[in-house]
Amino acid sequence: MMSWVSVPPRSKKMRIARLLHNHKPCWVMLMESVNTYRCFESDEPWNDQTLDSKSFALKPELLLAPAIPTKIVAVGLNYKEHIKEMAHESTKEPVLFLKANSSLLGPNQKIVHPAASTRVDYEAELAVVLKSRLKNATPEEAMKAVWGHTCCNDVTARDLQKIDGQWTRAKGFDTFCPIGPYLVTDFVEKDQKIKCRVNGEEKQSSTIGLRIWNTAQLLSFVSHVMTLDPLDILTTGTPSGVGPVKPGDIVEVEVEGIGILKNEVTQ
Repeated sequence: MMSWVSVPPRSKKMRIARLLHNHKPCWVMLMESVNTYRCFESDEPWNDQTLDSKSFALKPELLLAPAIPTKIVAVGLNYKEHIKEMAHESTKEPVLFLKANSSLLGPNQKIVHPAASTRVDYEAELAVVLKSRLKNATPEEAMKAVWGHTCCNDVTARDLQKIDGQWTRAKGFDTFCPIGPYLVTDFVEKDQKIKCRVNGEEKQSSTIGLRIWNTAQLLSFVSHVMTLDPLDILTTGTPSGVGPVKPGDIVEVEVEGIGILKNEVTQ
């Protein structure tokens, strides 16, 4: 008979992942070494954190995106230097847009460079995944709904963004929202570094403390526009240094204290 054990104390770093276990999607907790994992008993581990007592070796190629959102809400123009490089005017309120759920991509999976675009850009971002419904929340209430923080690459067809004037097509291609590699549930936002590398060369380097609006403010703002549900994703903007990628490139997004999200670009 299978036995179950309680989740480790909250004082320990908790990394939640979603991966293929016995050929089926499964929510798991990574152990301290991040080389092994245990499966959650429940299909809703944000509510029930009981774990299987058996550990398994982690195979990074089996990792999936650590969310199954009803929507992906993204924020544009949230770093002053990025606003300058994009020749945009500053805004008095956050700029919101939606990325298609079909754009979601897991770590180590391939970003497809669409034939319709001649310039596809990387955009390193800090993202959060929710564990509870959020509506008309204060910033303090909003952060209580966060399940974990993770890395995101808000891939963008820059040429189509300029042509269209609005961002749905440019941001919505399949594979254009890689997130991962997992959720860190005890991440405390301060001034952690955020970076992007292409083929090992650093392209973006900033800190999340330079965002105009922090996560709590953004979640509160969004919750007064639309109801956010468990496993919804909020991405919080990219710093300056965005640029193009081509098939064959390896893109890495790193947030200090979380990990590295790695994806190859393909045709």
